[in-house]
Amino acid sequence: MEVINPQAAGIDIGSRSHWVAVGQTEQDVREFGVYNQDLFGMADWLKERNIKTVAMESTGTYWQNLFAVLISRGFHVILCNGKFTKNIKGKKSDVMDCQWIQKLHTLGLLSSSFLPDEQTEQLRTYCRHRSNLIHSAASTSKKMQKYLRLINLRLDVVVKDICGLTGLLIIRAICDGESDPLKLAALRHGNCRKSEDEIALALQSNGRKDYLFALQQELETCDHLQQKIEQCDVEIEKKLAQIIDSDQDKREHFIDPKPHKRINKNTPKNIDLNLKSYQMFKGTDFLAIEGMSYSTVLALMSEVGFDGIKRFKTAKHFASWLRLAPNNKVSGGKVLSSKIPKGSNRLKIALRNAANAIGNLKESTPLRDFFQRINFRKVRVSAVSATARN
Repeated sequence: MEVINPQAAGIDIGSRSHWVAVGQTEQDVREFGVYNQDLFGMADWLKERNIKTVAMESTGTYWQNLFAVLISRGFHVILCNGKFTKNIKGKKSDVMDCQWIQKLHTLGLLSSSFLPDEQTEQLRTYCRHRSNLIHSAASTSKKMQKYLRLINLRLDVVVKDICGLTGLLIIRAICDGESDPLKLAALRHGNCRKSEDEIALALQSNGRKDYLFALQQELETCDHLQQKIEQCDVEIEKKLAQIIDSDQDKREHFIDPKPHKRINKNTPKNIDLNLKSYQMFKGTDFLAIEGMSYSTVLALMSEVGFDGIKRFKTAKHFASWLRLAPNNKVSGGKVLSSKIPKGSNRLKIALRNAANAIGNLKESTPLRDFFQRINFRKVRVSAVSATARN
């Protein structure tokens, strides 16, 4: 086969050491540690061997520091998916792995994975951390509901969300020692559907102190997580402002508010995502699309960004990267399989949630009609994937 990259190296990433190959002989392989001085020593050794391009396998988060060092030294670095660097069956070792990666890269058989720019990557870190905090808060809410049920305080029956206005007021009063059902029911918010008498009937405790202590602990955890989410929102707002202020073309765009768009409790409260997204994508109003929520737009901004979307040649390439396009397997002129590939990412999940919301719309819209046609011919799962791809 023709040599495409003659000055290429292959790196097998490890948790405690990295194996580097610049050729196929034993003298062309060296092992380096994972400390900073080891990474810079690796870059110096590659410079001495006149290496121009480097390929490495994406393994967990161990590759990130090495990737940053090599990029800063002027190397062309390719981060490859592990399924593209699998060796043939037989004996496996770190030396053979790095040499195999080097051989594939020399022949030009490896393609780089998508990596966002530095600003988008930092925004993605904040948004993913915020999402993890929300999941932790949801887990805490389930535990609070469990302990309330064990105390025989059936707040979940009379209140839609125990972490809403009425639910939290009652839970805080219970943790402060209040046990009178009538006084607890008097904390009911005016928008609550159930009357005070119905709520009072559900708040007759059995007096278990151990469950009450556990409930108090979970309430403190919930308050702590909400405080962390608010702090994370502040950092996200700062990063969005920094990205937009660095581009004159983005700053000059303006759009009117959308008061009809629903803002749920997990939406950042201190960020005008309607304006920020309009500026980020230089005049493209994604929230005008039916089914798109603030969380979906935030996922789009943080996972790929404006510059990231332009790196895909066509919309079909983007859909394939999201694993929303059918993976056609053809042999002998016959389609063996056309299933959606396995695997998911946060943007794919956000787009599928938006597609599912489109399927629940009552009014007729182009995307909603498309969803119903696919749903009629196949099943709802296929309709969700097809609508998310569109």
